[in-house]
Amino acid sequence: MGYRGMKGETMKSEKIVKVRRKAWMNWTLMALFFIGIPSFVHADISDMLLNFYPYITAEEEYSTNIFLSPNANKIDDWITTVIPGLKFSKLQAGAYGIDLDVSGGYTYYAKNHDFSYWSPKGNLNAWYAVTPKLTFRLKDYLIRSDAAREARYQNLYDAEGQYIGDTQPDQYLLATQRGAHAIYLRNVVEPSVQYRFGRENLASLLYRNNIYRNKNPLFEDSTENTINPLLNYWFDIRNGITLEYLLTFGNFQVSDDLVGHVARGRYTHRVDPKLSFFGEYTFTRDDFERPGIDYDAHNPSLGTEYKFSPTLTGTLQGGYFWKLSDDDSTTRGPFFRVSLIQRAQKTSYTLTGEGGYYRDYFTSENLGFAKYYSAYGTINHKLTQRLSVQLTGSGNRAWYSGNRKDWIWVGGVGASYMLFRWVTVALEGAHREARSNVEGLGYSEYSGIFRITVARPGYQAGIMGPGFQQGIMGPRTY
Repeated sequence: MGYRGMKGETMKSEKIVKVRRKAWMNWTLMALFFIGIPSFVHADISDMLLNFYPYITAEEEYSTNIFLSPNANKIDDWITTVIPGLKFSKLQAGAYGIDLDVSGGYTYYAKNHDFSYWSPKGNLNAWYAVTPKLTFRLKDYLIRSDAAREARYQNLYDAEGQYIGDTQPDQYLLATQRGAHAIYLRNVVEPSVQYRFGRENLASLLYRNNIYRNKNPLFEDSTENTINPLLNYWFDIRNGITLEYLLTFGNFQVSDDLVGHVARGRYTHRVDPKLSFFGEYTFTRDDFERPGIDYDAHNPSLGTEYKFSPTLTGTLQGGYFWKLSDDDSTTRGPFFRVSLIQRAQKTSYTLTGEGGYYRDYFTSENLGFAKYYSAYGTINHKLTQRLSVQLTGSGNRAWYSGNRKDWIWVGGVGASYMLFRWVTVALEGAHREARSNVEGLGYSEYSGIFRITVARPGYQAGIMGPGFQQGIMGPRTY
């Protein structure tokens, strides 16, 4: 796995689907389809307009290292971005819901004009309940960006797989577009269906199509297709199981194509409404086209979850993993996850520590299987109704194939202030640094952003639908 710059004529270009122009069209058609479902046809036009929330954001950023290059080669610049957008939210309790956010702006580099580009972005989360038990869902994520480190686009789930919120700010994939300007397009489409046959019993099936395209030939295009069935069944109020399977087909422009299997089983014993214990086993099998090296990974663990209050939940999980490759090499180490999540109106925070293995596919570097440790924390506090402050920090330690080892740190501070009901200003500062035992992969960057947003107030994201639940494998990179 890795860069494709030295691969030359070995590129498997015939496998790359031309999607840059199609992605926006497909995504927009799906959004319009859900906006136009029959329940809306007879709605009064004035009521419909109340569900639209226009906005425009303008920001000025200064970065000391726009490409996260080695310090000897870093380039600084002032970056101006203007992003008009439109949000749409509609909820009919027990029937359907739509949460849509579409924006498209222009990013301008003051010193390096040739790097300027158009930057569309969109999110769609829609659901339709055929019956109180049967629900269909469609999610889509689209972004075009030149960010040297891509923000994580996965959502957050608790220990039982229940959705608890969107990805936290300032969390990034480990892969990095180092040392060169590279505009990428990612489009992730996830249709799913869920059937509930009890208060907590459900069966679901999710399909994911994840397309990554990069304009810079140094970085590899990829396409993921994943099928993800899940069964959650409770024998009684205290004892339940979760069974989940992921079948992934990965097509890469240069790297060996992949067929991946992940199977997870979990038994949960609920002592009382606040305290539960669980045992879990995860098996991973990645089969590559020749000359790729196949491997199996085993990961048993035990854990507990405690709900200190309706807004504060803690999770502790620990175990061990080992990877057995077909070339007789092995990788092993401890697996653990510790988290404390507080979600309240005035103060919210997330504190997590993780360790184990990480599968880095469908990113700019496609680094493959990696052993890692990480820590992450963010806290958001409302000093007043108008003024909020935020602190964020993270650290990652990763071991890759080829004896590569990286340290990555990120720290940031920010504040936002609502000048008027329609106008909010924000100021952010951050520092990123990486060290590696491979020459040319380390970097450091300081950045600052001033942002002003004019938006119609009242929009509230997060329409999830009745009893939505989809399992997840922990720190999963697609």
